Amino acid sequence: MLEVLNSPRFANCAPAAIHAQLLDEGRYVASVRTMYRLLQGCAAVRERRNQLRHPEYTKPELLAVAPNQVWSWDITKLKGPVRGTCFHLYVILDIFSRYVVGWMVAERETAELAEQLIADSAAKENIAPGTLTLHADRGSSMRSKPVATLLSDLGIAKSHSRPYVSDDNPYSEAQFKTLKYRPGFPARFGSLADARAHCAAFFTWYNQQHRHSGIGMMTPESVHAGRAAEIRKLRQATLESAYQRTPGRFKHCVPRQTKLPTAAWINPPVTEKKAA
Repeated sequence: MLEVLNSPRFANCAPAAIHAQLLDEGRYVASVRTMYRLLQGCAAVRERRNQLRHPEYTKPELLAVAPNQVWSWDITKLKGPVRGTCFHLYVILDIFSRYVVGWMVAERETAELAEQLIADSAAKENIAPGTLTLHADRGSSMRSKPVATLLSDLGIAKSHSRPYVSDDNPYSEAQFKTLKYRPGFPARFGSLADARAHCAAFFTWYNQQHRHSGIGMMTPESVHAGRAAEIRKLRQATLESAYQRTPGRFKHCVPRQTKLPTAAWINPPVTEKKAA
């Protein structure tokens, strides 16, 4: 049977075609399935056409143990006044403190606007070369040459999510959800000025007033400025004072504050536990 399958006239034929041709000649050698099994047994079945193969993308594993070590940035759409129109919100977020270090609302998405925002944010935060990694998804602006050149000039390392893996950029995704699910977020914005005014108020609240569960119920600004430990001590003193006054309200011990996170991961290694 292998002699028939490996004969010169069938050298470039698939088993199904060989099977059909032999039947046309009045011959039955074996079923198509048996032909495949025999050919596979002698390593004669493989893809010979040129195939487009997707490259292997490494899972990003990024760790921040202090502010301004890893930033995450992304762009989301805000619906405009009429159907089919939108504005583009650019946001850069520090993953350790959750502090929004830069944002802008524009009528379009371009690499040049992203470049401007990144440069302004790095200057405002006094980022020294070699100290920061900027993580983003694989959007056209994120992978653009102007942005890549800027990051190289500033000494900022770049990192990208894997294609179609939303979990590789969780901090930006969560921040956008906080924005869009907050009461008062409009279904549409009447103008670019309206969108900018709304976002200005939101980011002021988010940075300065929002008690974030991922950073021990601190505000992003307090963590980013290094005041979280001091605030935690004051909170603990208040709890201890309450316990001394009315110990019966507590379960036989002094209540304790939520611990402050010591690290923020994007895709922690299997052996590591992601900080809350």
